[in-house]
Amino acid sequence: MKRSTIVSATLLARAVERQQKIWARMQEISGRADAEGRDLSAEERSNWDAAEAELNEAGADVERFQRSQARNEPDRRGLVDTGSGGDDVQDDEAGAAYQRAFGNYLRRGMGRLSPEERELMEARFVENRDQSTQADAAGGYLVPDGFRNKMVETIKAYGGIASVVETITTDSGNDLPWVGNDDTGNEGEIIGENTAVGNQDFVFTGRKLKAHIFSSKMVKVPLTLLQDSVFDLESWIPGKLGERIGRRAARAWITGTGVDEPQGIVTGAVTGKTGANGQTTTVIYDDLVDLEHSIDPGYRGRARFALHDSTLAVVRKLKDGEGRPLWVPTPTTGFVNTINGYPYTIDNSMPTPAASAKTIGFGDFRSHYVIRQVKGVSTMRLAERYAEYLQVAFFGWARMDGMIQDPAAVKFYSHSAS
Repeated sequence: MKRSTIVSATLLARAVERQQKIWARMQEISGRADAEGRDLSAEERSNWDAAEAELNEAGADVERFQRSQARNEPDRRGLVDTGSGGDDVQDDEAGAAYQRAFGNYLRRGMGRLSPEERELMEARFVENRDQSTQADAAGGYLVPDGFRNKMVETIKAYGGIASVVETITTDSGNDLPWVGNDDTGNEGEIIGENTAVGNQDFVFTGRKLKAHIFSSKMVKVPLTLLQDSVFDLESWIPGKLGERIGRRAARAWITGTGVDEPQGIVTGAVTGKTGANGQTTTVIYDDLVDLEHSIDPGYRGRARFALHDSTLAVVRKLKDGEGRPLWVPTPTTGFVNTINGYPYTIDNSMPTPAASAKTIGFGDFRSHYVIRQVKGVSTMRLAERYAEYLQVAFFGWARMDGMIQDPAAVKFYSHSAS
């Protein structure tokens, strides 16, 4: 087992233990007041608030270490070590060579690369046919795997929904027809002898997944830093470009209009439950139960909630008819926090509680939504544009789209209008 795997597992276990102790302390505080039939005293409320702040911190650690552990898990496809002459080693060597060439490109530009490095770079040049074909503006170089992974992780950090929906990657940016069918209202028949079979055609729906261009905008770097080998350029630039692309993509996948940008999950949301008058910023236990049952049981086996962190703060205060909290923290390593028994995903691009806002989604998000990515993230180096300022500019770009593919798989809770 890798040392990083052991470390993350140990840290995860400690974080879970800390979370459980804090949660038990909070339940003890509220339990005393419940048993005595009174509200929390000022001191108890202060202790509760302090414990809740600690619980949030511990919960964030649990989620962080769970992601780290998932990244370090060994490949389960049954691959074996092929030895020093195996294809996997050759692939590693080729990837390392390209990564070195890419790092030199960022620091010094194409003109300072060796012929071998230039050949490696040209082999991974991505042409952007959606823009003009001017020199140095017709495309970019694919970010190496190690760099790209940093960008992908950043995108997920800013848009949690991306980690639970279907994601496909294509080599080209051509429009991709995406066909759907809802046959749930139809069923077979019982026929008698010598009776003709009835007709019931399929009804197909379709839309095209496009390749909208997401840009990071430019990051300008002083030449003095590019010349400084101590400066961690290879981490800093991909991180900044990834953050910018990630924030914009996350917002599009939630609230995109579908016109010249992805269709957002909330934009095309189907309401499963609307709060009663006066619930403009609140939700009650019965609302969540009704929301769960607005989804066909066929989807509930893989269902989860999705909501903004501020909405989670509202839900965490709810209890069921027996006085048990709906929000339950991780009971032990390997488990996830749940709301009424279902896991949840935090995405801070989701709407926050407000009049008529659709704030809580529930259902099978993988069946519901699809994200399309074209190849990887590309980067460009602009050496001349800011030369008089002794700066070099970089920007990243990626082509993506997203749309609802099965509207019935997820439904939303909507706050009342007034």
